Amino acid sequence: MLARKSIIPEEYVLARIAAENLRKPRIRDRLPKARFIAKSGACNLAHKNIREQGRFLQDIFTTLVDLKWRHTLVIFTMSFLCSWLLFAIMWWLVAFAHGDIYAYMEKGGTEKSGLESTVCVTNVRSFTSAFLFSIEVQVTIGFGGRMMTEECPLAITVLIVQNIVGLIINAVMLGCIFMKTAQAHRRAETLIFSRHAVIAVRNGRLCFMFRVGDLRKSMIISASVRIQVVKKTTTPEGEVVPIHQLDIPVDNPIESNNIFLVAPLIICHVIDKRSPLYDISATDLATQDLEVIVILEGVVETTGITTQARTSYVAEEIQWGHRFVSIVTEEEGVYSVDYSKFGNTVKVAAPRCSARELDEKPSILIQTLQKSELSHQNSLRKRNSMRRNNSMRRNNSIRRSNASLMVPKVQFMTPEGTQNPLES
Repeated sequence: MLARKSIIPEEYVLARIAAENLRKPRIRDRLPKARFIAKSGACNLAHKNIREQGRFLQDIFTTLVDLKWRHTLVIFTMSFLCSWLLFAIMWWLVAFAHGDIYAYMEKGGTEKSGLESTVCVTNVRSFTSAFLFSIEVQVTIGFGGRMMTEECPLAITVLIVQNIVGLIINAVMLGCIFMKTAQAHRRAETLIFSRHAVIAVRNGRLCFMFRVGDLRKSMIISASVRIQVVKKTTTPEGEVVPIHQLDIPVDNPIESNNIFLVAPLIICHVIDKRSPLYDISATDLATQDLEVIVILEGVVETTGITTQARTSYVAEEIQWGHRFVSIVTEEEGVYSVDYSKFGNTVKVAAPRCSARELDEKPSILIQTLQKSELSHQNSLRKRNSMRRNNSMRRNNSIRRSNASLMVPKVQFMTPEGTQNPLES
């Protein structure tokens, strides 16, 4: 409005608005990085443009097991219904070709004793009765109202074929449902990993650590842990490898590389020259486009099935200079595990440099530990001084309160001029 009245020049207003727009920071929502393995262990991968779909039908049993439960139940129901309908049509055609349906229509169902020896299947008068007989044959119910006779060899052949087909359908579908309920990833639901991984000093070396645990009492036999780093790399020839996998060793004092997962364990990887994390410092970690994949494999004690649990840690989920708190305590001769502190960490002294710099200059670690010790001593001194000050203030307040409770002395003057102090 001021610009329209020519009180302020219009050029000045436009320039001011442009300057304010430049000063305002433009905050854009940062898109989350696509991770190869989700925290739940599912592979974050979509298969597109698969032309040879017939390969899935060549392994029909695995395809049925991999389907979702609703699809499996629909196929389970439709397979039985279709087989019953198919053989009901065959039984009706057998009865129609042999003339049983016309015989029952002419007799009207009154002379049953005369027809039982001449028909292929007794009491099959319509498609409904043929469908009921098909169910009785395949499920082996046998109510007794409908039965085979010796008049039709073709009917005996159909009976044999239906029994074989029914057994095959039962074996395939029941086996499929059993395998779906006993899949290995069901056991992996009770194998848990810490939400974050940490990098700290252990035994004088920088180490990458995370915690793994089993919630069930039944153990995982021959459990082993593998760690891989997945990142996008470019070869010297200019080829871009979007998913480049690198194995990193696990620090395990046992030669067999198996772990005894009876209680939560901290899995440690020493960052040495063989590690992909060797040249990464604390400041470089936030800008790294990498993902650490953890794979736990073992045999389920109760079923003997091999199971696998997976998780991953991106750069934002790796805490530098932290350490996991202890959660295993001994109480009345029994080891107790507090899972409420499973992923809790505490901040500890750790050099911010990379492992390469730490190997080249070991004095960095000594200086870091000395600074940590000095800061710890200073904090203790401050804490002790604060406690002394608080105790002194408390004592002074107690003295003041006691002094306020004391009764003052009252003096009375007698007529002779003498003073008699009295306390009331």
